[in-house]
Amino acid sequence: MRVRKKVNGPFSCHVIALCPATFANVYFPVRLVFLVGIGGGVCKYRSSQTRISVSDRKRYKGLVDQGKLQHDPYQEKVALELENLLRRLEQYERDMEEYHVNLAKWEEIRENERRRLLMEEAEAKQQAGIWTSVNNHRNRFVERWMPRGKPENVEPGVGKWVSYLNREKKLDSLYGRRPTAPPAPKGLYLYGNVGSGKTMLMDMFYSATEGIVTHRRRFHFHEAMLQIHEHMHKIWKNQVEEKSFQTGISSWITNLPFDIKVKEWIDAEERYKQEVQMKNILPAVADKFLVDRQADQRGASILCFDEIQTVDVFAIVALSGIVSRLLSTGTVLVATSNRAPRDLNQDGMQWEIFLKFIAKLEEHCENVPIGSDIDYRRIIAQRSIDKVHYFWPLDSVIINEFENEWNEIITQSGGRVTSDTIPVMFGRMLEVPQCCNGVARFIFDHLCGRPVGAADYIAIAKNYHTVFISDIPVMSMRIRDKARRFITLIDELYNHHCALFCSAAASIDDLFQGTEEGTLFDLERQVCFWVLLLVPVTCCLFLLFSE
Repeated sequence: MRVRKKVNGPFSCHVIALCPATFANVYFPVRLVFLVGIGGGVCKYRSSQTRISVSDRKRYKGLVDQGKLQHDPYQEKVALELENLLRRLEQYERDMEEYHVNLAKWEEIRENERRRLLMEEAEAKQQAGIWTSVNNHRNRFVERWMPRGKPENVEPGVGKWVSYLNREKKLDSLYGRRPTAPPAPKGLYLYGNVGSGKTMLMDMFYSATEGIVTHRRRFHFHEAMLQIHEHMHKIWKNQVEEKSFQTGISSWITNLPFDIKVKEWIDAEERYKQEVQMKNILPAVADKFLVDRQADQRGASILCFDEIQTVDVFAIVALSGIVSRLLSTGTVLVATSNRAPRDLNQDGMQWEIFLKFIAKLEEHCENVPIGSDIDYRRIIAQRSIDKVHYFWPLDSVIINEFENEWNEIITQSGGRVTSDTIPVMFGRMLEVPQCCNGVARFIFDHLCGRPVGAADYIAIAKNYHTVFISDIPVMSMRIRDKARRFITLIDELYNHHCALFCSAAASIDDLFQGTEEGTLFDLERQVCFWVLLLVPVTCCLFLLFSE
C-alpha cells in the first residue's frame, strides 16, 4: 500500500509512507525527516527538535511493532549487543573525563620540568665555556678536515637523540610515565551480506550516543580515505611552511639570558623534539581525524566506520596506521563490512601490515556476524517501484523513453539546461555537461572512463539530488577500472540519497560478464544491489519538488 499526503509548513512537501512492513522508510516534513531502513543509511537527517534515539532492543522492537521494521532475529541480536555497548560507554565517558583532567596536569608539569632541565643544560654549557671562540692554536690539519658550513653550536643527530632520551628518562623518573587510560569497552565489527541491516543498526547506535559520548564521528569508507588524504596533505604542507619560516630562533628562546650560541643550541633541541614527534605522520593524522584535540579533549571517543574495505595498498596502510592509533588511545570502534576481518584482503596486499591491523582490530572489537540471507533492500526496491529508473537495452525505443524521462524531470524542476563546473576536493573542478536546478546528466565514460574518483562523485552527490547516466556498457575484467569507478559512483549517490536514472546495454543482472581473465562476481553483486536500491531513494528526493 502506498500513501501520499501533502504537508504544509515552512517547507511544503509530500509525506510518503510505504507499507508493507518490509519497507521502513517514513518521510516527515523536511525539518523532521529521518530515514529508518532495513539496510543502508539511517538517521541521516535528524531534527534538532526531535531526536530519534533507537538505542536498544526495546526501541528496535518498538519500530517492529509500529510496522516500520520487519522483525529479524539476527538484527535483534545485534541490537542487543549495541545496547550493551552503549551502557558501557556511559561509564567509560566519565572515566575518560577524569583521565583527561589528570593527563592535562601531567603534561603541563612535565613540560615545565622539561624546559627547566633544558635551561640547566644550557646554563652548564655556557658556564663551561664550550661556546667560546675556537683556540687559535688548534691543529691546522684538524681544521682542514673539519666539516665546513655547519653551525658549530648544533650537536650531531646522534648527540641530540641521546640528549633527548636522557631528558625523557629524567622526566619519567621524576613524574612517572604517561597516565594509563582506563580500559575501553570492546567495540563491534558487524559483517554480513549486503542488505542485511548492518548500516541501519550502526546508525541507530550512532544516533543514540549523542549526549553520551563527547567525541563521535561517523564515516563511510570513501569519505574517510579522502579525509585521510586531506589531513596528510595539510600536515606535510604545514611542515614545509614551518621549516621555511623558521629561519630565526623562536621568540621565547630569544628572551632567555644566554649567549646567542646557547640560544641556537636550545632552538635546535626544540626543533629536534618536534621532528621526533612528527616522524610518523599517520599517528598525527589519527589525532586530528576524530576530534579537534585543541578544542577540548576531555571525554570518550567513538568512531562509526561504514563499509571497511581494503581496495588498494594505501587503504591497508592508512587503515592500519590510523585505526590502530585510535584504538590504542582509547577510541571505541563500531564498524560494518560485507566481509569478516580476515577476509578483507583477499589479494594479499601488504600482508604483514594487514595482519597487524587485523590483530589490533580483533583485540579491541568483538566480531558480530549478521547471519541473515535476506537482502531487504532488494525487496524494498522491487516493492516500491512506481516508475522506471533503469532503461535497457540501448535501442532506439529505449533511448527515446530515457530522453522522455529526462525531459519530464527537467520540466518538473523548472529552469533551463546548462553546463557547469563544480568544485572538488584539493582545489580541482569537475565539468558537468548538462544540469538544471539540482538535476545533472552524464555519459558513462565521462564519469567512469577517465581518472576521476570518490572525491568527484561526492561533489556530484552534494550538488545534485537527481543524476542521469547514459550509455552504460556491459562490463568485464577487461574494463575492471571502469567497473570499480562505477561502483564507487553508485555507492556515493546512495550515501547522499540521490535519485538515479540509467540507460544501459543490458539488464542489471547481465551488466557484468565473465571472461577468460576471471569474473566480476563481487562487483556484480554490489552494483546490482545499489542500482536497485536507488529506486526508493528517489521518493525522498522528490520532496525537493515542492509546490
